Amino acid sequence: MHAIGIDIGGTKVAGALVTEAGDILRLERRPTPAGDPAAIVDVVVELVRELGDGQQVVAAGVAAAGFIDAAQATVYYAPNINWRSEPFRDRLSERLPGLDITIDNDANAAGWAEYRFGAGRGTTDMTMLTIGTGVGGAIVTNGRLLRGGFGAAGEIGHLRVVPGGHPCGCGQKGCIEQYGSGRALLRFAGEIADAGGIGQSLARARAENGGLLDGTILGQLITDDDPGALAALRELGDWLGQACASIGAVLDPQLFVFGGGVAIAGDLLLDPVRESFLAHLPARGFHPEPRFMVAQLVNDAGVVGAADLARIHAAAASTETVSPDPA
Repeated sequence: MHAIGIDIGGTKVAGALVTEAGDILRLERRPTPAGDPAAIVDVVVELVRELGDGQQVVAAGVAAAGFIDAAQATVYYAPNINWRSEPFRDRLSERLPGLDITIDNDANAAGWAEYRFGAGRGTTDMTMLTIGTGVGGAIVTNGRLLRGGFGAAGEIGHLRVVPGGHPCGCGQKGCIEQYGSGRALLRFAGEIADAGGIGQSLARARAENGGLLDGTILGQLITDDDPGALAALRELGDWLGQACASIGAVLDPQLFVFGGGVAIAGDLLLDPVRESFLAHLPARGFHPEPRFMVAQLVNDAGVVGAADLARIHAAAASTETVSPDPA
């Protein structure tokens, strides 16, 4: 039986019809009507109906950035959409009667997809960090997605690494999101450019781009082995390695998976992450060390994970409603 996965992003809503093996049979996209909750419901309903037309669909899962309750029904808070304690599952169920629907955090959905069908296959304990504009996270422990008591677990981006450090959008200071994200990478590159020396190419590229560095320019410089750009990437990796060492002390994962735009740097990112992790790992050498890998599903992880989590939820709900044998 197939399931439908929907991934609501800041600029687009992606939807896919997904098999039990995690294969995408059909993929559709729509612009995100950000700031208009009613219009977002319309878009999701339209995608689910279109993708499910003529198909045997057991469930639909929706992934979005924000805090989702443990019941996978209510969006407590979504930063990119005007949602505050939004009963999103109920609104969708009203329009899609008879279909089992779940709501999940987008990083959780992506992490689950990697665990089931991507880099995490064969493990029982995995932590994923998504390195984009911010830092997202997902934690799988003993084969289960860690949601926490209220559904908001796995917010790795808001692990504090520098007390009193750079202000974060969450209201705190010193979160890893301010030191291990794409935005942080651009800040490091700007600081290196200002210092001269190995930053000369960065400074020249910035001047040629109207005084601004962006991800495309920096990515090309990294590909070209520019020493300033590589130094910025190593600084990013150092901070991420420190965060992973703290995570490892608590969760002891077998594998760290890195997704998001910055992760395309591959070993240029992972090598400094590993080095920093080992340098900050408590009691190093007294137990096996985790592996570090780049995510495999890339842009499809959100829809694949949302679909699979919805399928699992539907199967569990079906088991719970079966009456016990009176014999």
